Amino acid sequence: MQSARSQALAVLRIRSRALAVALLPAAVAVVLIAGGVTGHMSGGSWDVARVIVTAFAALVLLAAAGVALVVARSRPAVSPTVPIAEGSAPDLYRLVRDLADRLDVPAPSAIALTPDCDSWLEDRTHPAHGPPAEASGRPSAKDEGNGVRDGRPAPRRQTPAAPVLVIGSPFLWWMRVGELRAVLAPVVAGTGPSAHPDIAAARRFIRGLDAAVAVTSAPGRGPLVRAVLGGAGWVTRLLLRSCRGHAGEMERGVAAAAAERAQAVDYGVRIVAQEQVGLAYAGWDRLLTKVALPAWRMGRWPSRLDAGVVSALTELSRRDRLAEGFTSRLGERPACDLLEEPGSVDEAASLLAARLFHGGPAEQSQDWAPVAWQEYPDEVVDRKWRMDAARLHRVLDSLGVSDSADAAAAGSKGPTLGRVLDHLTAEAAEGAEAAEGSGPALVPHPTPGADEATVIDAIEASAATEDPLDGAESIDGPGGLLAAGLTAEMAREEAAAPPRPAPTGQGPDDALWDDGMLPLFPLQPPRTGRELLADHVTALVCCAAVDTAGAAPGLDWLDGPSLLVDGERAADLTPHVRSLVEDGDSIPLRGWLARLGVRPEKPVRLV
Repeated sequence: MQSARSQALAVLRIRSRALAVALLPAAVAVVLIAGGVTGHMSGGSWDVARVIVTAFAALVLLAAAGVALVVARSRPAVSPTVPIAEGSAPDLYRLVRDLADRLDVPAPSAIALTPDCDSWLEDRTHPAHGPPAEASGRPSAKDEGNGVRDGRPAPRRQTPAAPVLVIGSPFLWWMRVGELRAVLAPVVAGTGPSAHPDIAAARRFIRGLDAAVAVTSAPGRGPLVRAVLGGAGWVTRLLLRSCRGHAGEMERGVAAAAAERAQAVDYGVRIVAQEQVGLAYAGWDRLLTKVALPAWRMGRWPSRLDAGVVSALTELSRRDRLAEGFTSRLGERPACDLLEEPGSVDEAASLLAARLFHGGPAEQSQDWAPVAWQEYPDEVVDRKWRMDAARLHRVLDSLGVSDSADAAAAGSKGPTLGRVLDHLTAEAAEGAEAAEGSGPALVPHPTPGADEATVIDAIEASAATEDPLDGAESIDGPGGLLAAGLTAEMAREEAAAPPRPAPTGQGPDDALWDDGMLPLFPLQPPRTGRELLADHVTALVCCAAVDTAGAAPGLDWLDGPSLLVDGERAADLTPHVRSLVEDGDSIPLRGWLARLGVRPEKPVRLV
């Protein structure tokens, strides 16, 4: 604690020096003016110096006042969270206050949830942040409706100095009450250093500089305003660089002091709870990337993400023998029982997660609707497969690819899996013949009847969106032209998508962050053309299995959309599809289809 205080004083000394530098010309001007009035510095060069120094001092004071105004009026960044009113979580507030009393530190002024596996204290005492969640224990009518504080501005009142406790929402659903208490102990202990006047003043100064840098760097301003703000930005960046080392040491000292203070509280439980933190993070990351992301891309957002973490980690415990002991914890009281209406809180956190990680709208609508877990296979998985299969056949049509021989012999009309199998196999054979004759072909020859403009667009889109080496491989291998066409088709669909409508009302913390920066944390990098082709072929295979072999769409909590055959997940499909896409070898996949009774020559239903 002493080291943190010394570093805070170092930051405050930098602030004092900056103020002294700004006041120094004015002090010299005062001395010169006083000397002229008393007759000690009059006439000749003294008058010239007095005019120059006074004018320079006025300019410096004006610039300093401008910088101070920018710093004072800049709104410090605040994490987007779901505020929790005390009336909607009295037991949670009681747990935190009891913990603060035991640690002999001030209790946090409010509690909020974040859709992430982390917890921290956040200062929201800046006037622009408005009042925190009500702590009176008497929820308003809007609070009673969904258990979450309404995000619209409340009447101004004096905000307390204590910071807001931000808790990772997955912790509430996966951890037990005792584990959550142990994990929060060192975090709540940080309110003690936050109440120290020197540390609080140093933090306010640094946050003001950081906010001012963001304001001066914002685009879309006129040349005069940009020039003025550029000077203010240079000064604030200089001060921020001077404070950086001391600020880092101060925060490390605060964290060390908080951890030391919290050692006496549930130390043994905290060791076990830290294991649950890592496990919750792994399950949360897998749930977002494998399960939530496919739904978000289709305009649906799972409304019970935090509850899904429990299912994902339970499934992990079932598969991993090292995690067998974790399932026994589920008989204890979960921390989400500390909320009056956990379902409403989970829904609000799930919507916020979609905004943070995908950039979705702030409110549900016809094109942005929630989906329950029991509806996920039909509403997301099956629909995604059929959309991908339809896109694959549209690209085949644009390339002039004919129907499969088996479908023609059977008199089947419509999109079939056999069409893709025959096309990729034929392309691989043509590529092998070209390699034997005159070396590898740079670009596969399009099928007769293909639209030339479509082919050129596909190749250009593939070259523009993929890594150069990977793009060359996808164009040169089997299905390269098809992969490029899929890349171009998806690019056209994204370009034609309507812009996201602005929210009509304010959601949790909407006034505290900028929608233009969403998504803050993109979950998945752009996929290559070959990955897109493999995904689309897999989707078509799943559609054929559902339509002709009685299979069903399913949800795997760790791997996302999955195909269920006789109630069991078909986990061996991916290597067969990869053999077809990468090598043009359809024999493994055809054998797999035959074992399941899937008929490639039969048309599949598309959206």
